[in-house]
Amino acid sequence: MTLLPDWPAPARVRALCSTRAGGVSAPPWDSLNLGDHVGDRADHVAANRTRYAELLGARPVFLRQVHGSAVVRVASPTPDGDAADACVSTGPGVACTIMVADCLPVLLCDVEGRAVAAAHAGWRGLAGNDGRGVLEATLDALGACLGEAAPEIAPGLLAWLGPCIGPDAFEVGAEVRAAFTAHDPGATALFRPHGERKWLADLPALARRRLLALGVGGVYGNDGTASWCTVGNPSVFFSHRRDGTSGRFAASIWLT
Repeated sequence: MTLLPDWPAPARVRALCSTRAGGVSAPPWDSLNLGDHVGDRADHVAANRTRYAELLGARPVFLRQVHGSAVVRVASPTPDGDAADACVSTGPGVACTIMVADCLPVLLCDVEGRAVAAAHAGWRGLAGNDGRGVLEATLDALGACLGEAAPEIAPGLLAWLGPCIGPDAFEVGAEVRAAFTAHDPGATALFRPHGERKWLADLPALARRRLLALGVGGVYGNDGTASWCTVGNPSVFFSHRRDGTSGRFAASIWLT
């Protein structure tokens, strides 16, 4: 089972999001676990990654995600394992890939199909420092690929938000709320009180708000409803918060 983004991407842009089904891993990583850092058998992860690449018809480049804002440009020779939380590409057959199990995968392309990108938007990477996080860095990297500044290319970009922990499940503390609202007071509306000094945060809405503020022309995908929630759909998605030990699913985007 896979998810195909429903968005008006140009014909040479392909994208896909896996689920937990269709692999060889045993519980608690059952079954299409793509993460090589979560305790699963290495041979099972390798077999799952081979199956995933066959689904794509392209080579996925797997990053070592560190909840930061570093972006790497990937091409055919790029090895797996670069420490980064986003990647961009302008060459065919190489899939920018993000692994998640509650964080938000964000896929981007330009409307002319010249470049693609994928970003890992957990709350730390999304909030960033001084209001600048992984999405801002990814737009800068896309601009560099296209020879233009990020504000110039943003209206011609499309974004797709994949599954993540939903707004009824993502309980956070005061530090998370402050990380967003200190530089964007309007983000306060995306945190609902939930006990003493706890809030429920709407992660996809926070990302959507950030993308629209950056001028991105169209944002599609995760609207915060129940079917997108990793925690609430255990038969479909891995969730670290729900299960503790968990596999990782992936979202990829590439050019043909």
